[in-house]
Amino acid sequence: MAKKEEVVCVTGGSGYIGSWLVRLLLDRGYTVRATVKDLRDEKETKHLEALEGAESRLRLFEIDLLNYDSIAAAITGSTGVFHLASPCIIDKVDDPENELLAPAIKGTINVLTAAKELGVRRVVVTSSIAAIIPSPNWPADKVKNEECWADEEYCKTKGVWYPLSKTLAEKAAWEFSKEKGLDIVVVNPGSVMGPILPPTLNASMLMILRLLQGCTDIYEDVFMGLVHVKDVALAHILVYENSAATGRHLCVEAISHYGDFAAKVAELYPEYEVPRLPKDTQPGLLRAKDGAKKLMDLGLQFIPTEQIIRDAVESLKSKGFIS
Repeated sequence: MAKKEEVVCVTGGSGYIGSWLVRLLLDRGYTVRATVKDLRDEKETKHLEALEGAESRLRLFEIDLLNYDSIAAAITGSTGVFHLASPCIIDKVDDPENELLAPAIKGTINVLTAAKELGVRRVVVTSSIAAIIPSPNWPADKVKNEECWADEEYCKTKGVWYPLSKTLAEKAAWEFSKEKGLDIVVVNPGSVMGPILPPTLNASMLMILRLLQGCTDIYEDVFMGLVHVKDVALAHILVYENSAATGRHLCVEAISHYGDFAAKVAELYPEYEVPRLPKDTQPGLLRAKDGAKKLMDLGLQFIPTEQIIRDAVESLKSKGFIS
C-alpha cells in the first residue's frame, strides 16, 4: 500500500512528541487522523494545521480518553494507531487517580479496544523510561534494559505517580495484546528535548528551562537519559513500519545521570547560572552508550547529547521562553 493511501491515527497529536510524529508522517505521505483535547483551542490546533501536507491529509478529532465513542470515531478507517495521549505530570499531583492513573490506564484500554474492534493492523504505544525506573531491586551490576520494570510499590510509597501511571498503562496494554491478539509494539522514550512545535512546553523541556534558571532538582525517579524529539518520532515510525519490531524499545541517546546532563548544559551555555550537581544523581543507574540497542539495530542513529541540548536551548530562545 502506498503511504499516501494509508491512514493512521495519532492520539495526543497536539503534544510535543505527537506534533513531531504528525509532521514526519505527513512528510512520508501518510494521511493522518490526529486527536486533540479541544478543537476550539488554537494552542492545540494551529501549529498542526500549518504543517506541510496538513490541508489535504490531516484531520483533527476531539477526544476524551475516558469516552470510548470519541476515540472510536477518531480511529475509524485507520490501519495503524500511535497512542501517545496520556497526562505527563512529574511535579506534585493532588489527585493521582483522576489526574494521572485513570486517563493513562483506562484511556489506553479504550484506544486498544477501539483499535481491535475496528481492525487496526498495529498499534504503537508510547510508554516511557518512567515505566523502567525507578527500580531499586534491579541488579546493581546490570545495565537497565527493556526487561526492567518500575517498582509499583516503590512508586506508591514514594508518591511518584507519573512512573506508576506509565507502568500500569503499559502493563495493561501488554495484557490486552495477549488476551485479544492485537499487534502492539512499545516505545519507551527518555527525557525528550529539541525544537518545539506546539506553543506550550512539555515536562522535559521545562526540565532544561528550570536548569537554565538555576533550579537544583535532580528528577531522581524520572531521568535515564536524553533523546531528541525527532528521534522519538522516528522511532515510532520505525517500529510501526518494521514487522520485525516486537516488544519494548528503550529510546535514549545514552543511559546517563541528570548530573551529566547538567554539566554538559553548563559547559555549552556558560552565560547561564546552571547549578553544579553531584555527578551520580540517579542512584544505582549504570551509564551505557548502547541502552537503545534494539532501536539502533533497526537503523536509528541517535542525535548526540550536545546537539539535543543546543537544539533545545535555541528553540527556547526563539520561542521567547528564555532571553
